Parts: sequence; C-alpha cells; structure tokens
Amino acid sequence: MTVSKQIENRIHGHDPGWVFSPADFLDLGSPHTVGMALIRMVREGQIRRLARGIYDFPRKHEHLGLLSPSVDMIAEALARRDGVRIQPSEATAANMLHLSEQVPMRVVYETDGPARKIKVGTLTIQFRRRAPRKMATAGKMSGLVFAALRGVGKRYVTQDQIAHLRQLLTQEDRKSLLIDLPQAPVWMHPFLRFIAGDE
Repeated sequence: MTVSKQIENRIHGHDPGWVFSPADFLDLGSPHTVGMALIRMVREGQIRRLARGIYDFPRKHEHLGLLSPSVDMIAEALARRDGVRIQPSEATAANMLHLSEQVPMRVVYETDGPARKIKVGTLTIQFRRRAPRKMATAGKMSGLVFAALRGVGKRYVTQDQIAHLRQLLTQEDRKSLLIDLPQAPVWMHPFLRFIAGDE
C-alpha cells in the first residue's frame, strides 16, 4: 500500500472535524512524501488546509457546506505537532464546564511549550507559558476542573457549581481528581473531595 493511501486511510479512520499536521503521519513516510500526499488531498477536496502545516478532515453540513473546525481540535493538533502539553486557560475552562456564562474574548491555552500566537483563518489562538509543574494534569479532566475553579476564584465558588461538577464528571474522572489532588491548590481540596464523592 502506498504512503499516500495509508495517509488517506488514517485520515478517514477519524471522524470528520479531525485536525492534523504532517507530524501525525511521519511514521508512514518522509516529510516530503507526506507533504506531497497532503497537497494532493487538498487539491482533490478531501481535506482542507487551515494554516501553514495545519489541515482538517472537514465536517460537511447539507445546507451550510463546510463547517469550521473546533478550536480545541486545532490546539490539540498544534500541541501534537510541537510535542507540548496544553490545557484551556482558566476563563475558557470555566466556560467549557458551564461554571461561567462569560465567553472569553480570546482563545487562550496554557502550555509548557513556548508562548506564542498562531493565526488560523480569522482566529488567533494564544499559548501562554506555564511552569511544567502547573501543567502536570494537562489534557486530563482534573486539569480542566482545576483551571475552571481557579477561573471562578476561591471566594466565588458556589455549592451549585460544585454539585454541577459532581454530576457532570464520570466515575473515572472522579477517581482522577483524587489521584491528582496533590497538584491542586489546598483551598480546592474540600471542593474536589466533594466532587469525587470522598467528602
């Protein structure tokens, strides 16, 4: 099977909306071969180029045509490409978990990689550097919960929000909260124990 066909199969093995970079296929061929295969697929309309080195397997809507990719998917593709960890900023995490109705004005992720801004179409994604220790739970639900609670603030966390998180999280997520408890600020511990059902 050709490298091009293997790349095609891998892309089509994902749901529409998947965002990727050539780095996701370097186990299949050289950077040049991978790049040429992706260029061909863009020309054929199978995939879409979002920015330099970032593509997606676009979702299609019957009436709206090609849909915009998820910001999270774009950020995850950039993180995989660059070999860094990321997690949504405090304000974004609070919004994602429905602890805040404020929609952040900017898309910001925390990272253990370099601080920078990346433009994808009309969207600018900002990556803010955090100490590696503070990124220990990046990519996990516990990291998202910690960031969301920091975003709400120690004095402003309500019992309703804590009850909401307890209901939202799966049993597996709750176990992770207890395992990752040492990574959270001490003021969060009573809230996290209640969410995990270990109060």
